[in-house]
Amino acid sequence: MPWTDMIGLEDLAAKGKVVVRRNGLQVLLIKFGRGVFACANRCPHEGYPLSEGVLSQGCLLTCNWHNWKFDLESGETLAGGDRLRRFPVRVEAGRVMVDMTPEDPAVRRDRALSGLRRALEDEDQDRLVRETARLMRLGVDAAEPVTEAIAWMAERLEFGTQHAIGAAPDWLKLYDRSSTNADRKLAAIGEILGHIADDAHGGRIFPFAAGQAPWDAAAFLNAVERENEAAAVALARGGLAEGMQARDFLPTLVRAALAHYGDFGHSLIYSVKTVALAERLGPKSAEPLLLMLTRSLVCMTREDLLPEFRDYSARLAEWGRKGKPAPALEVASIVGVSTRRAMTVVTAWSGDHTPQAIFAVLVEAAAWTLLHADERVFLRSDGKLADNVNWLDFTHALTFAEAGRAAVRSAPELWPAVLLQIACFIGRNGAYVDRDLDVAPFAVADPADFIGQGTERLFDHGLDRFILSAHRPKTLMAGVVLTKAVPAAAPTIHAALNRFLSARIKRRHVLRTARQMRAFVAQEEPVHP
Repeated sequence: MPWTDMIGLEDLAAKGKVVVRRNGLQVLLIKFGRGVFACANRCPHEGYPLSEGVLSQGCLLTCNWHNWKFDLESGETLAGGDRLRRFPVRVEAGRVMVDMTPEDPAVRRDRALSGLRRALEDEDQDRLVRETARLMRLGVDAAEPVTEAIAWMAERLEFGTQHAIGAAPDWLKLYDRSSTNADRKLAAIGEILGHIADDAHGGRIFPFAAGQAPWDAAAFLNAVERENEAAAVALARGGLAEGMQARDFLPTLVRAALAHYGDFGHSLIYSVKTVALAERLGPKSAEPLLLMLTRSLVCMTREDLLPEFRDYSARLAEWGRKGKPAPALEVASIVGVSTRRAMTVVTAWSGDHTPQAIFAVLVEAAAWTLLHADERVFLRSDGKLADNVNWLDFTHALTFAEAGRAAVRSAPELWPAVLLQIACFIGRNGAYVDRDLDVAPFAVADPADFIGQGTERLFDHGLDRFILSAHRPKTLMAGVVLTKAVPAAAPTIHAALNRFLSARIKRRHVLRTARQMRAFVAQEEPVHP
């Protein structure tokens, strides 16, 4: 091993500690008791100089900036997170010699992945980004830390797939762009990992049942409908064991998702995004991703059973019948109407128009609704629980429409379900629009420049909640896809995106929650005179 002459032992003993610069590194040399120690001078937390730290009994070095503590003899980090790099030391002919051989990249990789898992458990965003930066410096593709994080989270989600998975494919698309520089690539992966840690917080494990069964699409759909997670999970594992790829599951997954108006459309979005993510990350990610999604499909809310959406099944059964009078196939016929009316209108259209023509009108109507969202409703503190809507409710119509296009490419017979459910979004949000809103300021004169600048702002969004930041790339990138699919709707989509991306989002509703919970509790046990 190459040993580097650093300093005379007597000189070090006189000073106690010395910083020596060699090979681009700052090495802190310490003479403590009868020992001589060498470590990186930069604290692994935020890089402050450990030479300004305090040495105490037991050869304990404390960084004074944030009180991280390192045992120089054992190498353990006693308070803090990351490991402090130490160097082998020997004394020859009164000189302190240090081995500065670069560490084995495989060792550095494994240590960074181990640190990544610890950071996920601690929800330590800085460390997640730091460990990922170490991996990127080693030339590791983004797939590796993200796949590691997905394996870590899979059994930590009681109800299965959440928003982190829904946004991950879009962050990875941004990562993969040739125009995305190293800082932005790291920011994109940091958003994925931080959101995964946020979704899986709490530390509890919800294990999947063991076992597998031969893949049978009908049996899988039946298991989901019966809310039998163990059976559905066994079938998914069986499919993977038979060599199925994530894409092979998509027709069945989207059928399960669209069997109901499920989870306010999230079930379909998650199904499409899960497959896209598995394809980007590779086979190692397929099982945890599919099992999480299976759990979420089993647990999804069946909102078509609620009074507002209860006509869904009846309208689906009537799809394509001719002879019923239908309003004009235009945006004005469907915006600002009730959910039931929206479903009735779309069903009436189905007798005379192609799914593609109806889809084009619904996409523009969804964008119009987002553009005309009544922000006053989002900000008020005196509304009812049923009126707790926000910007994200309005963006879902567009992200659902994008997922719907992917669904019908694999299963064209699902067009009626996709279109009716877009109508559900439009009708539900239609109660909270401001028809008189002046939307002229949101018009986009240069779409290419707008999309370019909007994309750049995604990397420095400044939002303090992952669920809010996740909806920005999801919505922007869905809008880009939909403008290509429905060019006539592009001006409305661009204006809607402009309004959403520049919106003031209320992050917490302190007073509203207090008022609503007081009213709720009062109804539990009324006070009688």
